[in-house]
Amino acid sequence: MKYVYFDASSGLSGDMILGALLDLGVSQDKFIQKMAELALPVDIQIEETKRASLRALKVDVHVRPQTEKTRKWSDVENLLTKSSFTESVKNSALQIFRRLFEAEAYVHGHTFHEAHLHEAGADDAIIDIMGCCFLSEQLNIHKFYASPLNMGQGSVQTAHGVLPVPPPAVAELLKGIPVYSGFVKEELVTPTGAAIVANLVEKFLPFPELCYEKVGCGAGGRDFPDCPNILRAFYGESQESGVDRDIYVIETNVDDSTPEILASIFDKAFSLGALDVYLTPVVMKKNRLASKLTILADLDKMDVLIRTVFEETSSIGVRYFPVSRRVLERKIFTVQLFGEAIPVKVAFSGTEAVNIQPEFSDCLLLAQKKGLPVKQVIELVKQEYLNIKKGEKS
Repeated sequence: MKYVYFDASSGLSGDMILGALLDLGVSQDKFIQKMAELALPVDIQIEETKRASLRALKVDVHVRPQTEKTRKWSDVENLLTKSSFTESVKNSALQIFRRLFEAEAYVHGHTFHEAHLHEAGADDAIIDIMGCCFLSEQLNIHKFYASPLNMGQGSVQTAHGVLPVPPPAVAELLKGIPVYSGFVKEELVTPTGAAIVANLVEKFLPFPELCYEKVGCGAGGRDFPDCPNILRAFYGESQESGVDRDIYVIETNVDDSTPEILASIFDKAFSLGALDVYLTPVVMKKNRLASKLTILADLDKMDVLIRTVFEETSSIGVRYFPVSRRVLERKIFTVQLFGEAIPVKVAFSGTEAVNIQPEFSDCLLLAQKKGLPVKQVIELVKQEYLNIKKGEKS
């Protein structure tokens, strides 16, 4: 299984992601033939070009003249669901499009099913998103990482007029993701690119220690003389699942905070990057009942989480120490049951699925809606997932 680290120092877009992944060695003819199965009125052109004197692969999706049409979620879902791609590719693409529709709905004050897409919902964006998911499968990419995103500066012309960079939908999509503004007065992160990385990238961090095999370069549409408008994809072998990883434990004992206050720390800690948060009943001095708050975190999240503990609880001191953790690789799939989409978390040991767990809250809602026991719905979802995987192998 492989990983990709995106160097987004010049931002990113859907076509730049396609170019970078294709540049890692996937057959261009195979890519074009597979995209043709979507039967969209587009022509795809792939060529090597230069940006600020450096080579990169440029992917252009030319949409043939037609009556302009906006797309709603049902249109995109129907198109992707009926396509001939594997279920994992379709599920990944639908998750990315769901993020786009959620962002558009929010910034325009619409409901999810009322929202429609302009630039992000055009036929070229469907190629970008389906193509990215298809190439990821072809390259056996199991994990995505990325640098903080350069958003660019200035303004951008959209269907809603001139908007500041980042435009509202991009700003909504990139909540919680490290971004900055530099180099050129242009829009450097598009809605499609933002949705793809927001959904696929596991962690955003400055250039880490890497051992990579290849570097793919995808060219943006414009050539900036002072900096190369290129997205680099560093590609290598990901660590096998189960490898030990060093993290930190943060602990504090609290005997004078209300249960409501202690409960409130959970969502805040998770939003700041905590890996896990839990409370343990303890007995302190003078036989006082208390709670031990424990937070698991990576080293780079330590300071902000410790500060949050002091701000949100009555604690006046914490303990922290390194520990090793071993976890299985996990992926989220989506299956359809009784017309409802149910997320399924699957844990892998190598390539073998060792735990299949449907999302309980979604199963509970479906069970209540259908008047069925929730454990029966859970088993039906598991069986549907296994049927899908069996069909992919046959």
